[in-house]
Amino acid sequence: MPALRGLTLAAAFLALGGCAAQYGQQGDGAAAAPPRCQAVSEPEIAALFDRWNASLQTGDPQRVGANYAPRSILLATLSNQPRVTAQERAEYFHHFLENRPSGTVTQRHIDIGCNMAVDSGLYTFRFAKTGAVAQARYTYAYRWDGAQWLIISHHSSLMPEPKS
Repeated sequence: MPALRGLTLAAAFLALGGCAAQYGQQGDGAAAAPPRCQAVSEPEIAALFDRWNASLQTGDPQRVGANYAPRSILLATLSNQPRVTAQERAEYFHHFLENRPSGTVTQRHIDIGCNMAVDSGLYTFRFAKTGAVAQARYTYAYRWDGAQWLIISHHSSLMPEPKS
């Protein structure tokens, strides 16, 4: 029994140490307060796609890029290159916007955590310039930055199987 009690105490100290490390120490040695979780609903997270899609309609790569956090990644449908800088994302959207895309979500699943949210599902893009249609899977991961929800990870890929 003493060995089991020792293991239990060791596990408790490790857990408490992990909690302290997560919130860190302020300059005066006092522990920093845990972050306040921004209240958000599934419809509000769903509306973030509408905000992104509306920015596509402007035709301005900078407006689209404003939806992304400075430290974020775009794994785009029509590019093999991961886009991790604002300049790389703007370059991708400059070309993507040439065909005047408009997206519609056809299926989604939203998961919400503390200052984080994930919206994953299926969407269809129609390209006004060419008449082309693309069906794809998507995942948007969002983080609350203290003022607004921004994309920190965006993955999109064409559907791998032809629709029957």
